[in-house]
Amino acid sequence: MSRWQSTEIGAALVVGICLVALLAPDISPRSPYEIDLAHRFARIGARGHILGTDNLGHDLLAHLIWGARPSLVIAFVPVMVGMAVGSVLGGAAGYLRGRPEVMIMRSLDILFALPPVLLAIALAAILGPGLWNIVIALSVVLVPPMARVVYQQVVSLRSMLFVESARSIGATDARIFVRHIFPNAMSPMLAYGASVAALSIVLGAGLSFVGLGIQPPQADWGRTINAGRQVLTSAPQVATLPGVGIFVLSLGFNLIADGLRSPYGTRRAAVSRL
Repeated sequence: MSRWQSTEIGAALVVGICLVALLAPDISPRSPYEIDLAHRFARIGARGHILGTDNLGHDLLAHLIWGARPSLVIAFVPVMVGMAVGSVLGGAAGYLRGRPEVMIMRSLDILFALPPVLLAIALAAILGPGLWNIVIALSVVLVPPMARVVYQQVVSLRSMLFVESARSIGATDARIFVRHIFPNAMSPMLAYGASVAALSIVLGAGLSFVGLGIQPPQADWGRTINAGRQVLTSAPQVATLPGVGIFVLSLGFNLIADGLRSPYGTRRAAVSRL
């Protein structure tokens, strides 16, 4: 399987889950908040519950469908925030150099030196549980690595011939950065962002697993896994099905990142014309 084929498969997985999340009100067989205590831990194929139920009798199929929504928010929003802020900070540090470089990169190194999992847990504990608090925590965690990727690209690009040519004909620093450097730094940044989206999904599910993330009654894959960890032998579907959802969504983003990192994908960022 070529890298472009893997990208297409990854995009199909991500788009498919996005469609499931978007159409959740129409395709979900039940409400994710509906409790059926008489059928707790129902097995796969039980009447009225195709994929079984959890510890409170919630329909697992409904939880899988509705749980895709917060997972996609956690996948996209922190990465987009990290890319936006990281592009500004990393781009400024890489192009301006000197004192701005030292101030920006040394400040980010303080956060970059901390293990991302521990930093995410600490921020989530300070902010409190909830979807948007997870988004804020993960956004802070992702800014330093995003900024470093952009910084490294800008440093390598600013001394290339096409940049020197633009400078020699009188192009301003702002024009050089916007028209020539930033577009060529986008491809590796997008590839890294896709792989980080997969990590963001896992971190978000982990925070929900330990009780620092999304709270009941909102459907969430990480919390459903936590509910099923005590009954892995008697009702393994409670933990395994949302785990499969996390795996498939993360796999989709990783396949996209693999294609964007290919030599051809990197060359697609065309050198800007003067």
